[in-house]
Amino acid sequence: MTNQSKGIMFAAITAFFWGFLAIALKVAVREVEPQTIVWFRFFVAFTSLFVWQIYQKPSALKMLIKPPLLLVIAAIGLSWNYLGFMLGIHYTTPSNAQLFIQFGPMILALSGVLIFKEKINRMQIAGFAIALVGFAFFYNDQLRAFFEGKETYNIGVLLTISGAIAWALYAIMQKKLVTRYPAILLNIFLFGFPTLIYLPFINLTPVFQLHWTWLLLLIFLGVNTLIAYSSLAQALRYLEASKVSVILFLNPIITFVTMGILTYLQVEWIDHERFSPVTLLGAMLVISGAYLVVRRKKKIRIPEASQELQSTQ
Repeated sequence: MTNQSKGIMFAAITAFFWGFLAIALKVAVREVEPQTIVWFRFFVAFTSLFVWQIYQKPSALKMLIKPPLLLVIAAIGLSWNYLGFMLGIHYTTPSNAQLFIQFGPMILALSGVLIFKEKINRMQIAGFAIALVGFAFFYNDQLRAFFEGKETYNIGVLLTISGAIAWALYAIMQKKLVTRYPAILLNIFLFGFPTLIYLPFINLTPVFQLHWTWLLLLIFLGVNTLIAYSSLAQALRYLEASKVSVILFLNPIITFVTMGILTYLQVEWIDHERFSPVTLLGAMLVISGAYLVVRRKKKIRIPEASQELQSTQ
């Protein structure tokens, strides 16, 4: 498997898990405070990686005693990203939050060209443009709701955008660090730092009083964090930041499809979404644009006869 194939695979895993994340968070916040949910996600991911690293190679943890400055900045960005996104979902809806959190991958895509000097061809530029147009169609109803929305809705959107900017800061720092340090050590710090700083602001008493099904949901959120961000670190190692960002654009499509099914089934445990043929067109454009960005160019094969002729010259 080539590095590009590995990068696409890991980015796709991240997009898949993030596609269900917003829905699960919207359900969880009915019983648990937003900051407690955020802490629990970090705690599960941190303890899992920390125990694994102690079992594998505990001496490597020495790197975390004096972490690089870029890693501290990345941890601060990730800490606010989680809370901003969580509050955004609390005040709006899963699909709306997924729309505005995509400002993070968009900023990452720009940083790939401006900061990391990644080359981009005309086909990829066209893919970006098609994907952006697709998002405009995809969230047509949601964008209208933003400009006509209530005050709490607009606050939720602004909080989500702040989380997206914080995520972009994290991703840029992670892109710089992942080529020099093992991804697992970076993630141990990235998960451990917010686990400590959010500790004074949480209340675990209600968590211990939850039914076991709600506890399973919280554990799922922690495992989702572990798998998604571990995969993202590997994706940034093997693939250009601009391509990773476009694959991440696909995760709202998963949210959209799932919410569409839940709306059709008329479930009562989550607010329903508004969909139209325009959103379906937008989804198709996003997928098409992402394909144009990440697809590989076919190598031109030189006929054996030509190779033999070149070798004799």
